[in-house]
Amino acid sequence: MAGSPTARRRRLSIELKKLREQSALTCAQVGEALDWSGSKVNRMETGNGRVQPSDIGALCRYYGTSDELREFLMSLARQAKTRGWWQVHGSGVPEWFNIYIGLEQDASTFRQYQCELMPGLMQTEAYACELHKTGAHLSAEDIEKAVRVRMERQAMLRRPDAPDAWFIVNEASLRNVIGDRAVMREQLERVLDDAELSTVTLQVLPFDSGTYPATGTFTMLGFPAQEDPDLVYRDGITDAVYLEGEHHVREYTRAFDGLRAAALSPQRSVQLIKSVLKEYAR
Repeated sequence: MAGSPTARRRRLSIELKKLREQSALTCAQVGEALDWSGSKVNRMETGNGRVQPSDIGALCRYYGTSDELREFLMSLARQAKTRGWWQVHGSGVPEWFNIYIGLEQDASTFRQYQCELMPGLMQTEAYACELHKTGAHLSAEDIEKAVRVRMERQAMLRRPDAPDAWFIVNEASLRNVIGDRAVMREQLERVLDDAELSTVTLQVLPFDSGTYPATGTFTMLGFPAQEDPDLVYRDGITDAVYLEGEHHVREYTRAFDGLRAAALSPQRSVQLIKSVLKEYAR
């Protein structure tokens, strides 16, 4: 079973939707039979709201599930109520980003394209602090919390069960000076260190690569359980978009494969990063 409360909630939603579809019923029909609204059933299946174990019991009796499946789903519902380690930081982490962190922590594969900035999982504290000072209108306390969460998230790349992580960064992310040259030197040194991890692949998309199949930053997460489908994540200033359908995942996988083909090899990418690092050292 996936480890974070977010992943458990997602798995629970998937299983509940599967049970209803196997019964060939609509949300409205299930809601009417249980004296609920159809919107309540829909929220339970989309993860938009907490599901009580008593609700699970009612649904399982209605669907006629086995005792084993009922206990499994009720366990998911109970464990989905627990708080993730990142949630103790409160306002330093927006609610919409809480969802992503929970999923990220359980991913077994991680694919990310960054078009302007260095990947969050590779950022130094100084670099991340400079980013949070700009445009977010956060208090000094919330900036400190947000940076702390980002630093703690990075531990996933060094866990014994670290995900297979593949990063593609645009050359612009190497040359956009965040903070000052000293911050950038430290940042590029950190990227080079991370690139040596056995589970990390890093490529740079150079300015002269021509056209390529992406128009913005995106992340693809894969999960160890076959029942948990891959998803695509794109964030904005105030919210995020999660794309889970097969069509979305297929098209973003195709785009990522195109980016990999257009980018420099990992070896040449390291060479380019080292050459830019020398420029910052002057």
